[in-house]
Parts: sequence; structure tokens; C-alpha cells
Amino acid sequence: MKYLIVGLGNIGAEYAETRHNIGFKVVDAFAEASGATFSTGRYGAVAEVRYKGRTFILLKPSTYMNLSGKAVSYWMKAENIPDENLFVVVDDIALPFGAIRIRMKGSDGGHNGLKSINELLGRNDYSRLRFGIGGDFPRGMQVDYVLGRWTDEELRAMPERIEAACEAIKAFGTIGVERTMNFFNKK
Repeated sequence: MKYLIVGLGNIGAEYAETRHNIGFKVVDAFAEASGATFSTGRYGAVAEVRYKGRTFILLKPSTYMNLSGKAVSYWMKAENIPDENLFVVVDDIALPFGAIRIRMKGSDGGHNGLKSINELLGRNDYSRLRFGIGGDFPRGMQVDYVLGRWTDEELRAMPERIEAACEAIKAFGTIGVERTMNFFNKK
């Protein structure tokens, strides 16, 4: 069985350590823990991880956040990924820092990466892992906040939260999205 695990983010050094790039950080950690390396492919960097008889295709789109759907659509077709085997890792300002919520479908919630994926796939019924980045910013400063850097306190807590997200990815592929939701959404 093949799964497409998409970490959303923006390419370029100026975005590397921003809150908006938590999707990249999670798939990077997943690849690193598995000894996999990314190579440049069409519309993104791609790595392959095998785990318990499953193949996880990890994707970091190079299309920038607002055009993420282009990369997702391409790799879904190129790797012949069934719709139910798509898992998108995305930042979420509606959740406190480090909180993980897994959903089987949903609106884009104002997130441009999800909006692009919804538009290009023509649907919103795909699984996603929402990684909380908090929402402690003044009114009208959302863009500056999501493109801002992590606090020292967040950076100290980050490894444990990223590890939890990686465990959720493994669970998604091995026990299915519903059981993964039951386990991780309760924490």
C-alpha cells in the first residue's frame, strides 16, 4: 500500500524556520528518523519510506504554499495514490502550539495551502494532520505571525511534538485514519 504524506510549507531559507513551515519540519523528521533522503522531483522534494509493509511517499511541494495543490495533484497521479491514502500535514492557528488534530475532511479554514489542494483535487475529503502553532497575535497580523519565527519556548518543546506527529503518520498508514483520530485527538 502506498501513501502520500504531504508537508506544507514554503521553499527558501527565509521561510525555513517559520511557523508556516511546520509541515516541512514534520516530514523532514519522519524521513530523517527512517534514514531516507529527499531528492528534487517535479513540483517538490520527494522521499520514500517503507514501514511495516507500507510505502510512504513524502512530499514537500516546491510550488509555494498558495499553489500546493499543483504538487499534490501531480504526485497523487504519478504514484497512483488512492484518495483515502493522502495525508496532509498543515499548520493551524486555531490550535494551541503543539496540539495535533487529525481530520478526515474539512474546509480550508482560510489556509491557502489547503485551499489550493481543495481546488485542484476538486474535493476536501482527504485526511489532514493539523499541527497547532497558536494564535497569539494582534488583529490584522496573521501573515506576520505565521511567517514569523518560533519562540525559544516553542523551540524547546518542538522535538517532542514533531515526534508525536511522526507517530501519527505511522498510525495513519498502519491502523487507518479513524483509529488514528481516536488515539491522537484525545491527547
